[in-house]
Order: sequence, then structure tokens, then C-alpha cells
Amino acid sequence: MAAFNLTPSGPSTFILMGIPGLEAAHIWISIPFSMFYIISLLLGNVTLLFVVGKEQTLHKPMFLLLCMLALTDISTSSSVIPKALCIFWFNLKGITVKGCLTQMFFLHAVSVIHSAILVTMAFDRYVAICNPLRYTTILTNARIAKLGLVGLIRAVLCILPLPLLLSRQPFCANHIIPHTYCEHIAVVKMSCGNITVNRMYGLVVAFVVIGLDLTLIVLSYGLIIRAVLRISSKKAHQKALNTCTAHICVMLTFYTPFLFSSLTHRFSQGFAPHIHIILANLFFLIPPMLNPIIYGIKTKELRDKVGKYTFRICLPGCH
Repeated sequence: MAAFNLTPSGPSTFILMGIPGLEAAHIWISIPFSMFYIISLLLGNVTLLFVVGKEQTLHKPMFLLLCMLALTDISTSSSVIPKALCIFWFNLKGITVKGCLTQMFFLHAVSVIHSAILVTMAFDRYVAICNPLRYTTILTNARIAKLGLVGLIRAVLCILPLPLLLSRQPFCANHIIPHTYCEHIAVVKMSCGNITVNRMYGLVVAFVVIGLDLTLIVLSYGLIIRAVLRISSKKAHQKALNTCTAHICVMLTFYTPFLFSSLTHRFSQGFAPHIHIILANLFFLIPPMLNPIIYGIKTKELRDKVGKYTFRICLPGCH
């Protein structure tokens, strides 16, 4: 990403303002932000990665997907929150143009990877319910890894044009970004040139990628519902649907704020900027914090293993 052809006439740095209008409250806002970040990073996703890595019995496709999800959660929150906290605590608002474009690429690419993982998880649930006898042959760890690689390649190919197009734009003398991170549309608005292509490409990528992924997820769940309705036993109905509950909750925590944030960035007339910025930051905090909790509660096998390691850690201090 260091090879961006930056416009010589543009500024060498941008200024991230944090949350305009609430500068006096930055310290107070930082308290829940830092708490959510610590819970998400250390108590949630790192714990999940550690437990799955240590336990051979958890080296299965579903838990491999959970590890991928945890890695994307760690990546997105760690790309935004530390810089936001530096703004809140130390007033360190500067970011180089290269750094800004790199952050923008990384954030959007990881979001696309996250969406691809959710599609793969929907396929995993479809195979587990509709083809349980062939599950182990259809979904192997190697196949999941290949699907993850495909998701990574897709994300890079779709998102790389965003910073490349912006790097060719002339930026205005006013290089203040009213945000805590380098969101695509916020940076596009800094340009003095024609930004039609940038706006249109960003909008098309958001709706084509997310639209395709949501279509595949709806198709998977349509087939799952059809298969469940054919089962005569109500107990089997409940068991089958319970296996999907965690995935549905995780999808809602990702797609709902993602679509809301994307739309309000582009069509934000009449929407209070500070409310939008707070909600946009919460998008990088709440889902990463909730995802390991949701799967920890709903997945007995994972819950038991986490409990085992927690007991081992706490036991020496209990005597």
C-alpha cells in the first residue's frame, strides 16, 4: 500500500477531528470505547482463538470459521479504536495521507471478508442440516481454508480500487476530516476534483457485494427452512433451528449497522454528524464484543472448553 501515487499538490497529512461538537466530552466517551475494546479483544476474541487453538477436539470447520470471524473482529476494531483513543486522550489528530488510504483499504477489505465468512457459515449450517451424513466430506478444514482465501482475494480485488482512485485526486487545502477514522466517503469529500466515479464505485461495491452475500444467505436459510418443515418431530425442528440461532444473531449485529452506516454516510442530510460518528464507531465495537459471547452461549462444546480453561486459571487463586 506504500506505492500510492499521491497527488503532489495535496496535503501530506489529514486531521481527524474525532467527534465534532462533542470535543469536551471526548474523555468521557473514551471510557465505554476503551472498555468495549478490551472486552472484545482480550476477554472475547483472543480467548476464543486461544481455546480453539489449544483444543484438538475443536479443530473442526465450524470452529475454524469462528476463528476467522474473530480475526476479522480483532482487525477492524484494532484499526479504528486505538487511533480514536489517541484523539480522545492525547489530541493526536494527524494521520498521513498514505496512512489514511491504507486504513480505509484495510477497514473496507476486512468488512468484505467478514461478510464472506458469514456466507460460508450459512453454507455450513445448510450442509449440517440438509446433508448431515455428508457434512464431514463436503466441509473439511482444507476446504474452509480455501473458501477463506477466496474471500480474501475477492476483498482485495473489490476494495483496492477505492484508495487507488482517491490517490489520483487533488485534495483541497482544508484537510480536516470530521471523523475518528478514514471512512471512504469522508475522504472522498476532501477532494477538489470530480468524485463521481469514486462515489459510484463505492456505492456499487457496497450494494453488489453485500447484496450478493445476503442473497446467498437468504437462499441457504430458505433451503434450511424447507428441510426443517419436512421433519415430522417438533423436537427435531427445535434442535435444527437452535443450531442457526447464533449465526442469525451474528448476521444481524453485522449487516444492520453496516447498511445503516453506509447509507447515512452517503445520504446524511438532516442527520446529526456526532450521532452518526458515534454509531459508526460502535459498529467496530459492539459486534466484535458480542460475537464471541453469542457463540460462547449457544455452542455447548465451546462453552465447556472455555469454562475448563477459566477454571484452570482461577483455581490457583481460589485456595
